[in-house]
Amino acid sequence: MYPEYLVAPMRADLTNAGFQELKDAEEVKNAVESEGTVFVMVNSVCGCAAAMARPAAKMAAQNGKRPDKLVTVFAGMEADAVNEARRYMLPYPPSSPAMALFKNGELVHMIERHQIEGRPAQMIADNLMDAFDQYC
Repeated sequence: MYPEYLVAPMRADLTNAGFQELKDAEEVKNAVESEGTVFVMVNSVCGCAAAMARPAAKMAAQNGKRPDKLVTVFAGMEADAVNEARRYMLPYPPSSPAMALFKNGELVHMIERHQIEGRPAQMIADNLMDAFDQYC
């Protein structure tokens, strides 16, 4: 685990943009299995989360069409919440950062770390907005 003072600004980057932070497995289960669309952002301390993933998630969330719920879990912190989120993301391997869109509990779109690294935030946001337009 990382010291909370280190991750607090990274958490706030998403929660200030309207994402709900999920801290345990039950909260993840309730969110993902709810009716409608849920966007899950697996947050991370890595540079690609700061430079590309979080900015892309925030840009996409400002799109005209957006999921019913925006939620986040933090890799390296609340292990039970992250593990539960990753369970729903199977068959994709664990990845952080990562982004997943669920519709009525079913995984319909996934962006893994290797699809985030080295890509501009706007390109990732465009990918997400296309998914939001299609499923939300």
